[in-house]
Amino acid sequence: MIRRNSRGGTAALWSGLSLCAFTLTGLVASTSPEPISPEGSAPENFSASMTTNDPYCPPGTEPASAAERRVADPDAGPADNVVITPEQAAEYEDDLQRAMERIRGHEAAAPYTVPVVVHVISASDGSGEVSDGRIDDQVDVLNRAYQGEYAQGSEGTDTEFRFELADVTRTENDTWFREFGDHRDTIRAELRQGGAETLNIYTADLGSGLLGFSTFPQDYADNPEQDGVAIAHDTLPGGDRENFNEGHTGTHEVGHWLGLFHTFQNGCESPGDYIDDTPYEREAASGCPEGRDTCPERQGEDPVTNFMNYSDDACMTHFTQGQAQRMAEHWSAFREGAPKA
Repeated sequence: MIRRNSRGGTAALWSGLSLCAFTLTGLVASTSPEPISPEGSAPENFSASMTTNDPYCPPGTEPASAAERRVADPDAGPADNVVITPEQAAEYEDDLQRAMERIRGHEAAAPYTVPVVVHVISASDGSGEVSDGRIDDQVDVLNRAYQGEYAQGSEGTDTEFRFELADVTRTENDTWFREFGDHRDTIRAELRQGGAETLNIYTADLGSGLLGFSTFPQDYADNPEQDGVAIAHDTLPGGDRENFNEGHTGTHEVGHWLGLFHTFQNGCESPGDYIDDTPYEREAASGCPEGRDTCPERQGEDPVTNFMNYSDDACMTHFTQGQAQRMAEHWSAFREGAPKA
């Protein structure tokens, strides 16, 4: 019941994707394209074995060795744990450039105000409940992160995005809470509010090893009801997820929602994450490594402290000016002024 007024449709959940092998608490998705399966079902070759260094993984698609994952959700329909392939990234980039050409001279003016609706999905035993205070803290973390308040020295920037809590819904549903990935299309279609400019955040139990996932701005036009961000309930500030309970899973996923790729997109190969001032990175970071340089032939050490990496929350500090510009472009092209669903 709703007590008070967030990693294609349902059939596309596992359809037609090349999934790069990655460790997720012992689960590995293969690289083979998958046939359409019922909502929530895994492909036949989704196994419980553990695989590393898959030769079919393009550079930049291998996640870190840690079991916790923050991922993007391309096309608002495929499996939660997919990575963005170089081909998908290029398609998103083409979409952005075409859209920017259409709106040239009519870009949105900063600051960019984002209304936020948080949908708390919990179980009948109280699991997953998130207090109003923790929700306020999460929105505060977003504002501080996007204003550059966590940055050290000159590394970061104020992106000029501002987040305002507009509503909170609370839904008690054991199935939705514990099997969010199996029912996410239904959940989002039923609960989502607002238009393309409204950030809908869903909190639930996303399963072992998955911290959160998000749709991209380019997907809104075809799948408006599926637009949004999902984050594990215990990653909000004050949660129980060790190393990931300061709210930066939300920061990271909102970065995807505003159009950013991971810093390790495309690995050491051009064009990387399509941003000039984020150093190239062979693969995702985990923990808080210092002096890491996985692309020694490229300028700069790995952007371990960037919000679009996989580092621990305590190590995440900033977005770059280039990332801020790219988010502003996506906002103007796909979110600000877009028709409501």
